[in-house]
Amino acid sequence: MLIEPELLSETLSRVALGLARLKGINETVAAPDGAYQLQFDEWDWEVGVGIYGLIRHAEAVGDRSLIEAIARWYDWQIGRGLPPRQVNSSSPMLPLSVLIDHVDRPDWEALVRDWADWLMTKLARTEDGGFQHVVKERMNDGELWDDTLFMTCLFLARAGERFGRQDWIEEAFYQFLVHERYLADPVTGLWYHGWTFNGRHNFAKAFWARGNSWITVAIPELFSLVSHVPDHLQRHLTFVLRSQVKTLAAHQRDNGMFCTLVCDPGSPEETSATAAIAYGILRGIDLGLLDAGLKPIADKALEAVLARIDESGIVLEVSDGTPMGHTLDFYRQIPNVPAPYGQALVMLLLVRAMAERNEPDA
Repeated sequence: MLIEPELLSETLSRVALGLARLKGINETVAAPDGAYQLQFDEWDWEVGVGIYGLIRHAEAVGDRSLIEAIARWYDWQIGRGLPPRQVNSSSPMLPLSVLIDHVDRPDWEALVRDWADWLMTKLARTEDGGFQHVVKERMNDGELWDDTLFMTCLFLARAGERFGRQDWIEEAFYQFLVHERYLADPVTGLWYHGWTFNGRHNFAKAFWARGNSWITVAIPELFSLVSHVPDHLQRHLTFVLRSQVKTLAAHQRDNGMFCTLVCDPGSPEETSATAAIAYGILRGIDLGLLDAGLKPIADKALEAVLARIDESGIVLEVSDGTPMGHTLDFYRQIPNVPAPYGQALVMLLLVRAMAERNEPDA
């Protein structure tokens, strides 16, 4: 089914407004009067992913007022004092590293440099020098999580590109490799949620859909954020992505959705993962990493996602933030909530779909 650009545009506007209505996870408020205004109260991964989707939308349509709204949110948050640094609180640094291309703020440039240096020198490491998945609640000693690549390494690569720091870019490349070593299953190509060196196991051995979708997005995004990826690394990560997507495609539901546990059709369907997988596939096709024959998988997912956005722009069937599970039932029981990352991952997909519909030969 061909989805008209007007419908995509209207839906994107609603989803962006839905993001502005979120004050916290599962906490919606009235849309602000007047100019667009982000109201999310916490600086952490949820809003970091949200603003990345928003700023890519603003860039795609050339919306200066939206860029200024994002800048106002950063001014507010930085002015009130930022929380302790860890993996998840690094997520808002990725859109900030993009925002500094659009606003003249030397103090924000200095913050980007300082935070990237902190990741390089102060973030706890596991065996093999992996970024330990430290979060505000706990240190997660000796643990690698698939979320980490999106939350820290895309930022580190982007900051390295922005400031000519090849050492930062190389570290981001290395983190993709060390995480792939311990989290990617060589049989299915899917990624486990986590690995611990304390016991050397993959916890519940969960092929968690949103965790996998971070990878489906992160590999193409990495290639688009830096100007040069060495040939051997590009070949390796391309085959990693192809292997994963082949299995993801085989487990897409007839209605276009993906389930919370990829290989368990009895687990709940989940919209944020579905949107991210579709976006990652389309970006992979754009960059020549994936075969164009996979496009129907993304198109079917897009239709499913559009059916799960309410009239106020809130994306439905988005599961809550998910700590490491020790049983598969843990993942099946995660509740659904309105969340910035659900809004953002849908926005990334809609922006990409609009770009395709607006091409002259579309």
